[in-house]
Amino acid sequence: MNATAIDTEAELAELVRFRRELHSIPELDDDLPETIACVEDALRSMSCELLHPAPSCVCAFFDVGASRAVAIRADMDALPLQEATGVPFASEHTDRMHACGHDAHMAMALAAARWVDRTVRAGSPKLARNVLFVFQPAEETTGGAKRVCESGVFERFSVERIFGFHVWPDLPWGMVASRPGALLARSSETHIHIQGAALHIAKTYGLSDTDSRDAALAAARFLVSERWLMRRLMQDEPCIAQFGLVEAGTVCNAVAAEAHLAGSLRVFSDEMFERAKRELRATLDEACASTGCTATIEFAEGYPPVTNDPGLFAEAAAALPELTRIDEPLLIAEDFASYQRHLPGVFFLLGVGAPEDGDAAVCGELGCAGSALHTSDFMFDERVLLRGVDVYRKLLMLP
Repeated sequence: MNATAIDTEAELAELVRFRRELHSIPELDDDLPETIACVEDALRSMSCELLHPAPSCVCAFFDVGASRAVAIRADMDALPLQEATGVPFASEHTDRMHACGHDAHMAMALAAARWVDRTVRAGSPKLARNVLFVFQPAEETTGGAKRVCESGVFERFSVERIFGFHVWPDLPWGMVASRPGALLARSSETHIHIQGAALHIAKTYGLSDTDSRDAALAAARFLVSERWLMRRLMQDEPCIAQFGLVEAGTVCNAVAAEAHLAGSLRVFSDEMFERAKRELRATLDEACASTGCTATIEFAEGYPPVTNDPGLFAEAAAALPELTRIDEPLLIAEDFASYQRHLPGVFFLLGVGAPEDGDAAVCGELGCAGSALHTSDFMFDERVLLRGVDVYRKLLMLP
């Protein structure tokens, strides 16, 4: 076997080791000392330069003598969940779990780095681009990707393109899927505070809605009206605004003096983001005008939409005959979008759900994912990650 030939069983064993070690030590946000140590320990023996361009970020640069580079991104942080999978390598940390697959993303990137290392040492096949692996913090929280972009690391190493993966239980086992243009949504946390006036309900008899200043009524009218607004906006472009938290009043026999609503606005373009914000404000103003209330609405900046560069997508698709094209973008958010604002990038989804043919035997010892992302029993077998690493190899061979 030559130095760069693929030993599938050895690669799988390495993927299993990487993934399970990382899965057992989940950490949150930027506070990732054990995770960083594990990643660095795996990279230290490779022919790469290790660096930390931003807080809690680990990068590995492989210099093949080219004038330009390609980047591979993996996210490192976990979620504040108590794991309930029962696997032997379950989380060692209370109320922390890799329930979004970041352990798998790191494992695939490390396995791809190992292949690059062997390729560099062997000198053949010759890679056309240097390779930068980016292990970033805070994907689930404050957006670590933006800080990586601001660090100047891509300019330092002449990175011209970036690729990334997310495991996806809604897709069949082993399916690699994406689409040109919009893939995932912009997400903006939205908070509304409505101010009315406390008044005993007995004193509201005969009062107009405007004079009663009922914050709960204003909230209710807004919620009904914004649903109609979203149906109208969706005729032009997919978008959604939902409010999962609604609080109003303190006692049962008094008009609510205040109401608080918290939700999420999700769109696929900056133009729709501005339009939806403007029309939600107008809808709220109307609800308040009809009830004598006042209100404020705040939109978090959130993550931009994940938008795959059409030209780079076409190059990737030509090298990936196994790629499935998704018809419609998804209303999930991901901070990979920040990289795509900085340089051309393509993001892929790797199916870890039930296989299309129903043959569960292909899924390996742990089986396919039987539950959704961000749930306490989210789990799947590492065998599927071989498909992701193979995709990375093909992408890294692009000129």
